[in-house]
Amino acid sequence: MLKDSNCGELRKEHAGRTVLLAGWVNRRRDHGGLIFVDLRDRSGLVQVVFNPQTTPEAHKLADRLRSEWVVRVRGSVAARPKGTENPKIPSGEVEVHAQEIAILGESKPPPFYVHEDEAVEEALRMRYRYVYLRRPRVVRNLTLRHQVVQHMRRFLDTRGFLEIETPILTKSTPEGARDYLVPSRLHPGSFYALPQSPQQLKQLLMVGGLERYYQMARCFRDEDLRADRQPEFTQLDLEMSFIDQEDILGLMEELFTGLVKAARPDKRIMTPFPRLTYRQAIDQYGTDKPDLRFGMLLGDLTSVLAGTGFQVFQQVVAQGGIIKGLAAPDCGGYSRKQLDDLAQLARDRGARGLVTIALRKGPESVDALTAADIQSLAVRHFSVDEVKEMARRLGAKPGDLLLLVAGAPPVVNAALGSLRQEMGKRLGLLDPDLMAWAFITDFALFEWSQEDGRWKAARHPFTAPLPEDEPLLESDPHRVRAQAYDLVCNGFELASGSIRIHTPELQERLLMALGYTPQEAQERFGHLLEAFSYGAPPHGGIACGVDRVVMLLADEESLREVIAFPKTQMGTDLLFGAPAPVRPEQLKEVHLKVLEEALAPPAPPVRPTGG
Repeated sequence: MLKDSNCGELRKEHAGRTVLLAGWVNRRRDHGGLIFVDLRDRSGLVQVVFNPQTTPEAHKLADRLRSEWVVRVRGSVAARPKGTENPKIPSGEVEVHAQEIAILGESKPPPFYVHEDEAVEEALRMRYRYVYLRRPRVVRNLTLRHQVVQHMRRFLDTRGFLEIETPILTKSTPEGARDYLVPSRLHPGSFYALPQSPQQLKQLLMVGGLERYYQMARCFRDEDLRADRQPEFTQLDLEMSFIDQEDILGLMEELFTGLVKAARPDKRIMTPFPRLTYRQAIDQYGTDKPDLRFGMLLGDLTSVLAGTGFQVFQQVVAQGGIIKGLAAPDCGGYSRKQLDDLAQLARDRGARGLVTIALRKGPESVDALTAADIQSLAVRHFSVDEVKEMARRLGAKPGDLLLLVAGAPPVVNAALGSLRQEMGKRLGLLDPDLMAWAFITDFALFEWSQEDGRWKAARHPFTAPLPEDEPLLESDPHRVRAQAYDLVCNGFELASGSIRIHTPELQERLLMALGYTPQEAQERFGHLLEAFSYGAPPHGGIACGVDRVVMLLADEESLREVIAFPKTQMGTDLLFGAPAPVRPEQLKEVHLKVLEEALAPPAPPVRPTGG
């Protein structure tokens, strides 16, 4: 071994011990005699002192050191002189008096500082990922990720689950997103697909009698990216036989309650996890992934304002739309610019506009409001009694700001859901130390595709309907609810699952409702239908996004900060230069030809700017 100790683990109790360290030069400081080097490895930092009086050869070599050089040091651990301790690092009470040093590798000036946590342009972060990985923040995040995955494995192992790998090369099936396709050399014109999830495979494992399965599954989806989405990601995928929905939700609550306590004991959680139906979540929060760290619930004002003199609202109600609102606490004094910013946010989410009503602070209660206490550009359209009733329904008090949106239900809910989250952020209600978990249930089984003119599976076509809704499959599909559930936390969906169909008869009925002919059903799902005919147990499962869980636990805003080698927002890998053209002979082997009009000039390489 080139080292026998870790830099960040040295403490006062190690004083007097001779240690062999190896790592990177984090910083070097020359004080005109003594040279101080902060040596860094994965465990952290320790200060190494080179004294020209006691070790002249080592001091001479240390004079050459520069940032990110790789060195090995032999020296003795000693307590730092009183008053020179560094409380900012765990090893700050000690230093290592160097006796020998060896340079193991030199470094060019890095493209950005490693020892500072300043922002780095994404292109540089990705192009020089191996340098960025050295930052303590990234090391902490990847260590946390390891701890999360190990906790999940231990938890499931003690509950009788088997970790089983499933194929990466599979058949393209409808899973809700675009597949990544892989051409076959041996079968011209045919393609594998990379799995969006191991959905059918884990169901087949249940048919095979394995009863309890899980894996840390790699999944691939060719879809537009954002901060909490990557083209390839990892999910904790599990499936169970002979269970119902409550069994899975109970298991998940136990798993994540223990996980938070183990990985982030400083975080608070609310237990038991609240349960909301999809309809309750949309009605109260405007979204199916609500942030429950604060209130500010949405309220329906359609019945209050159906007869209002405001023509815009009258037209909305006449066309079957709704009017909803929320009360932002103590925001009645907002400026015109602040109100305009909120209106733009509502418009960005599809709303035609935003009506704001400020309630003056002063009256003892809403009931004591007078016309002089109400301020709004639309105030002439509402009576005082109407404003009072709106305030009551929204739980407002004097000094609050009412935000109203009218239109089609999906637009109204999306706009107010975004406004609620924005106001929660502005008012400091998003407690970073609280993880507010909740289960969302009773999703719709189908959604209407305007583009295709038919019903589509809201999730995947293997989700079981609620038993009481099965008679509606053919006659009234839009009313059929699914035995589906999500686990959400702080405004993010972290897990999603369902109870599955396990009989060929019900599976065929659902496929027919989705517009598949019997022949198409056999072509695409015949293997699953046949498997069900050999005795399939009732089963269900859930898949949890490991990347998103770690992102929340690490207090990061992007998945890219908790993945070792992520893709950019455009799905590119700047380190390896992928995706990239391949040689003509490679295309010939898989019987493909690239259309000339599809070719685009390659992006210019990213070069370091020094640092």
